[in-house]
Amino acid sequence: MDSGYADLRVSNAEREQVVERLQEAYADGRLDHDEFDMRTHLAMTSKTRRDLDAVLLDLQPVPKAGRVPAPNAGPSTSEERMLAAVAHGLGYFTLFVGPLIMMMTAGKRSAYVREHAAEAVNFQLTVLLVTIVTFGIGGLLYAVTWIVAAVAALFALTGQPFRTPFILRLVK
Repeated sequence: MDSGYADLRVSNAEREQVVERLQEAYADGRLDHDEFDMRTHLAMTSKTRRDLDAVLLDLQPVPKAGRVPAPNAGPSTSEERMLAAVAHGLGYFTLFVGPLIMMMTAGKRSAYVREHAAEAVNFQLTVLLVTIVTFGIGGLLYAVTWIVAAVAALFALTGQPFRTPFILRLVK
């Protein structure tokens, strides 16, 4: 590895990707709880790529059986972009049900649609859970959901990935 690369500073997004990989390893039983906690702390306090790479050194990704990894490339057709935008828009009226149906139907044919529909489902479920836990006060967040869903739909239409910050990722 080029030492110039290893000495580059890392972003919060890069740290979060490593934490997601650690969560997968913990869920697969490849890390115990104490080691997961320690590595998560190391990942979140890493300054350089060398520090971050060391956290995952002995953990190679294991593909899940029966699941094809989604490509990182943008969509190949305008139909996929439109369906992804519709998945976000359905959250306006159906909360998580519409995006979930899109994920279960069109998401089977397109990894791009599935990625956006899962993001919409996770966002709507998070807002619903906050509303329930706060005994309805969180319902004020529904005004914000319209804005977030519109922004996410625009990202989908332009062929870009979209990750909503501060939500629970219950569906992948």
